[in-house]
Amino acid sequence: MVSFVATPIGNLKDITLRALETLRAADVIFCEDTRHTLKLLTAYNIKKPLLSCHKFNEREAAEKILAASREGKEVAVVSDVGMPAVSDPGNLVCGVLREAGEPYTVLPGACAFVCALVLSALPSDRFTFIGFLPDKAGERKELLAKYKGYGETLVFHSAPQDVERDIADLYAVFGERRACAVREISKIHEESISFRLSEGLAGEKRGEYVLIVEGAKEENPLNSLSPREHVKKYMDEGLDKKEALKRAAKDRGVPKSELYKETLDL
Repeated sequence: MVSFVATPIGNLKDITLRALETLRAADVIFCEDTRHTLKLLTAYNIKKPLLSCHKFNEREAAEKILAASREGKEVAVVSDVGMPAVSDPGNLVCGVLREAGEPYTVLPGACAFVCALVLSALPSDRFTFIGFLPDKAGERKELLAKYKGYGETLVFHSAPQDVERDIADLYAVFGERRACAVREISKIHEESISFRLSEGLAGEKRGEYVLIVEGAKEENPLNSLSPREHVKKYMDEGLDKKEALKRAAKDRGVPKSELYKETLDL
């Protein structure tokens, strides 16, 4: 039997009893980085043969996993952190096993983007997980354009060296939206920083990030007006200028001060 086992995303205590039992019972463990997995196993005094299964050898590893399972061996598959196959190697292995009719199971556990979604406080009743964005600028923007009109919260993974680039592209395609950057989940320096896409994310970028972005709002027809016309429309309906500015700013998702300078003559 093959078991896909979720492992801690930070704090080593975030592992289930069942996961530990499965790792102890395994005849062999396939992992993304043997050195990384060895640290986890050492922490729980588990000694097992480790074989690599990463994005560069996943097809070859999948055949080995299939063969081992058919020999009656207990096989565990893990990634460096979190759930295998979710933004990590493992999905190709699942496909090979499924096509061969070989049964496998999944042991639930830590998942970074689910934790980040909760920490962001953005709507979590419906969301779309997109993961890492492509390296090429054209492909990134083409992919993002597909999700521009989605009303649910959007979830992305981003490496520290790509965070500023990714946020800039999110703003370029989506326009102004609320967002949250989450890093170091379950660790000492865990951070959850709310910001607007136009502002970008300040500070040094360290550690893997999950970027949570609010979904598209239903377009308000008043937003097609100029800022001055928008505010005047509310004033013509009987609101004083202060309240009209407040309403228009909320409609457009911008600070009142941004509209004030364009309505000095009203």
